[in-house]
Amino acid sequence: MSRALIFPGQGSQFVGMGQDLLDSFAEAREVFERVDDALSQGLSKIILEGPDTDLNMTANTQPALMAVSMAVIEILKKQGGLKIEEICSYVAGHSLGEYSALTAAGSLEIEETARLLRIRGDAMQKAVPVGVGAMAAILGLDFEEVKAIAQEASNGQVCEAANDNSTGQVVVSGHANAVAAAITLAQEKGAKKAVELPVSAPFHCALMQPAADAMRDALAGANMKAPVVPVVANVNATATQDPEDIRDLLVAQVTGTVRWRESVIWMKDHGVEHMVELGAGKVLSGLVRRIDREIACESVGTPEQIEALIAKLKG
Repeated sequence: MSRALIFPGQGSQFVGMGQDLLDSFAEAREVFERVDDALSQGLSKIILEGPDTDLNMTANTQPALMAVSMAVIEILKKQGGLKIEEICSYVAGHSLGEYSALTAAGSLEIEETARLLRIRGDAMQKAVPVGVGAMAAILGLDFEEVKAIAQEASNGQVCEAANDNSTGQVVVSGHANAVAAAITLAQEKGAKKAVELPVSAPFHCALMQPAADAMRDALAGANMKAPVVPVVANVNATATQDPEDIRDLLVAQVTGTVRWRESVIWMKDHGVEHMVELGAGKVLSGLVRRIDREIACESVGTPEQIEALIAKLKG
């Protein structure tokens, strides 16, 4: 059975995530320590104890979610004796999850990824003054319909389709006034729901260009190797193993649409029958089920789930 490992993005975090892994596995404790050392910060304490306001700061959320996903990966590799290239055909992640996917596939070291995500989170937060931008979820309309609504709502400002998450779930991003206009238009055009999201900045739109510039500089200096399996990139929904391509795609990702629905369809079209979400929460598993119910999908983030996955993969 062809399999893909998939990694969650912002929105999957919660205070206390990974605590059961730390209690059960030395590998998880080692990952958290490596991230803390790389950032010269007690990020583990924020992950485990909060408060929510600190964990939800983009600069903390991004390396925190990566740390939990990498804890699961390290347990699979060391406790399960599993090799990534033997258990999956592709890796993919949602937005920052793409960095987790690359790290799982050996393209980046955990420490380097933590530093890159700290730069990314800081740059994304600083790119737009608080209150200038917004994001909204549009439910019940397809991607092309929402793209057209965003264009109509822009009226000289920025309003773009930022996340194509699943069939009938698209997120728009841009200037706050334009996003508010998009919500009204979507409701008029029959959306089941159109609601502003509680986010700190308008991610994945042209307003993020200063953050894209920062990531171009940061990624230029990163020690990036070819991943052991191809990564399916957010911005073009296709697979690559070329480090220079990956750098360019990660820069483009900051301002580009997260084409998650298309990425899942691409993987299915290339033989993937089973997707395993590794890390906090089960957001991506839910999206995959909405995209195509024929794809077997599971979330693995607890000791019990990890042990069951190891037994399945070795059985």
